[in-house]
Amino acid sequence: MSKTNESLMQRRAAAVPRGVGQIHPIFAESAKNATVTDVEGREFIDFAGGIAVLNTGHLHPKVIAAVQEQLTKLTHTCFQVLAYEPYVELCEKINARVPGEFVKKTLLVTTGSEAVENAVKIARASTGRAGVIAFTGGYHGRTMMTLGLTGKVVPYSAGMGLMPGGIFRAQYPCALHGVSTDDSIASIERIFKNDAEPKDIAAIIIEPVQGEGGFYVAPKDFMLRLRALCDQHGILLIADEVQTGAGRTGTFFAMEQMGVSADLTTFAKSIAGGFPVAGVCGKAEYMDAIAPGGLGGTYAGSPIACAAALAVIEVFEEENLLERCKVVGEHLVTGLKAIQAKHKVIGEVRALGAMIAIELFEGGDHHKPAAALVGQIVAKARDKGLILLSCGTYGNVLRVLVPLTAEDELLDRGLAIIAECFDELA
Repeated sequence: MSKTNESLMQRRAAAVPRGVGQIHPIFAESAKNATVTDVEGREFIDFAGGIAVLNTGHLHPKVIAAVQEQLTKLTHTCFQVLAYEPYVELCEKINARVPGEFVKKTLLVTTGSEAVENAVKIARASTGRAGVIAFTGGYHGRTMMTLGLTGKVVPYSAGMGLMPGGIFRAQYPCALHGVSTDDSIASIERIFKNDAEPKDIAAIIIEPVQGEGGFYVAPKDFMLRLRALCDQHGILLIADEVQTGAGRTGTFFAMEQMGVSADLTTFAKSIAGGFPVAGVCGKAEYMDAIAPGGLGGTYAGSPIACAAALAVIEVFEEENLLERCKVVGEHLVTGLKAIQAKHKVIGEVRALGAMIAIELFEGGDHHKPAAALVGQIVAKARDKGLILLSCGTYGNVLRVLVPLTAEDELLDRGLAIIAECFDELA
């Protein structure tokens, strides 16, 4: 019997816990660059990119060749037992790319959550403090510490009880929703006044562009004031660049556009073109605060994933993908703003590079998030052959994370489908 999406969804329901969500009832069979083909042979335009993992596209030839070559050498030794050069070489390349005029070192792990967990460990060991300040709408992972940092209960921590203590929530600046830079800084000062002394705070963690929170870009003036505040109180600034990193915003790391550098930077997702590697890069003195054995993991910095990541970095250089990112972003934003001009339900189209969001409000009223309509558009677009994602604290944001290697013709086809969906539903 031939496989169908429906039959596989039934098997999935019987074998996989319901807590593992699935946005689209589709089983992928194969993929190439910015398209995916399902088990029934239908091709879809991929505007999701595996949630910002495929900036270099599906199965980039250079990445696959690097992995195939590594497979002929070794697949695993555990770096803490027997080291291998690709790990060191990748750390060197990350050290050279993370912003900051200081000596850096990099730790490699496997997932974005693991990277954030380790960044907090490093901050605590470096400062001798335990508290962490995170932001409303922030997303930092699904492990226990990172769930505490994540500013969204449903669905991530619902039903699990209280998360770890010592975490405090400040307001993320967002002009669209009436939170100014002054408001955000004042919310941190309120924490210092009401909840914890600055000397008890090890780190402030922030996404330069919020991911799950809705693709809101941190204002440059806010980042400058946040950096000054951290310096004043001896608090480490952690930039969570898991989603923004590896070129999604037009620079390899988004903090390059913020006017300041972080003490610690986390990265993952697109750094290895679909292979699992993540890490923390930071000031050498902070990275060395933990004694040997306190960092690492059995699969951390897999030689296969390191080979893929080194190839991704080469692809960015050889194909000038940072410049391509800006072109893709401008192309899509222009098309989306043309759609916005016809539909007042679209409150804002925003982007940094090719990290693009469309926020919807009922009747254009910014106090009425149009989450239901977003869900309808995601489903309708899928029916028309386009894979989209939603996000936002209220689920009213459409996000676009198309591979930067997508051809202009494919971008236009995707835009045409989005336009059709709004014409039919909005």
